[in-house]
Amino acid sequence: MSNKHEHGHENCKHGDHESDRSGLTTHGSDHSGHNHSHGHSHGHHGHHHGHGHHHHHGPNNKAGLLIALIITSGIMFLEFFGGLITNSLALLSDSGHMLSDAGALALSLAAMFLAAKAATRKKTFGYHRFEVLAALLNGVTLFVIAGFIIAEAVERFSEPPTVASGSMMIIASIGLLANLASAWFLMRKSDVKGNLNVRSAYLHVIGDALGSVGAIVAGLLMQLFSWYIADPIISVVVALLILKGAWGIIRSTIHILMEGTPDTIDSDKVNTDLLAIDGVLDVHDLHIWTVTSGIDSLTCHLRIEDGSDSQLILQQAIKLLEDKFQLQHTTIQIESSGIKHAELKI
Repeated sequence: MSNKHEHGHENCKHGDHESDRSGLTTHGSDHSGHNHSHGHSHGHHGHHHGHGHHHHHGPNNKAGLLIALIITSGIMFLEFFGGLITNSLALLSDSGHMLSDAGALALSLAAMFLAAKAATRKKTFGYHRFEVLAALLNGVTLFVIAGFIIAEAVERFSEPPTVASGSMMIIASIGLLANLASAWFLMRKSDVKGNLNVRSAYLHVIGDALGSVGAIVAGLLMQLFSWYIADPIISVVVALLILKGAWGIIRSTIHILMEGTPDTIDSDKVNTDLLAIDGVLDVHDLHIWTVTSGIDSLTCHLRIEDGSDSQLILQQAIKLLEDKFQLQHTTIQIESSGIKHAELKI
């Protein structure tokens, strides 16, 4: 085997050619000179075995979601049966809010378990996107809930009904304590900032907590001053706050599903830094995207000077992307001047 077609098993140890989206399966070997090192580098191992993915959605996230789900479900059943016994519509209504929170938490938890399933031949990226889909569904649900609140508030503006403010404040206080406990456990046990799925569930809980605070404030105003208009006004304010958080979740999930470049990475800077590697003439077909929270991927083609040490350039590129941009799942195709491939459509 004297030809120098180095298919680089040391650079492609896992053989998981997920990068067909970017034309990287167009091998285009230089059969004239066999001088092409086909540097398919799955840089997630960075030349040291063991996947470098930072899977922050491990046991901590699951524990936080589970504790929050147990608290929320417990208060939901307490308010539901309490409403039936006392014939309190307010209690039954608040148990309905708790049901939506419990559903969001259960969905996020289920998505996390599904995301942990191993990749298959047909699903080479595994099931990580379930977390993104769960976050999107939670965001949409928050929009719907806020819409119902605003619609109900608009009806009450013209003729505010008399509200039993005392029992309303007691119920709201119970709900507030439960939601604060859930939020506290999520913040202590889970990655609320980094994991989109957990953040969407957290926003459900915070949205309900805001609703409880609003109900307590409205109850005080009605009890002290008989300002029954305070109920719909505060409801609209809370709904708008919920919408703001929901829109952030929906925008982020759609950006991921559209294969957008992660907000934390400047693709122009990546391109410039790769071009600065000695021997690299051109960077093209550069794609950076997020699989799920904490797992970003990159694919690109590097055209190098003929006679350059392709493996050295490849290693420098892998190290640059990992050290400077925290990109550990990278697939890099090294090309010399003789390599020809079809014009890439994306």
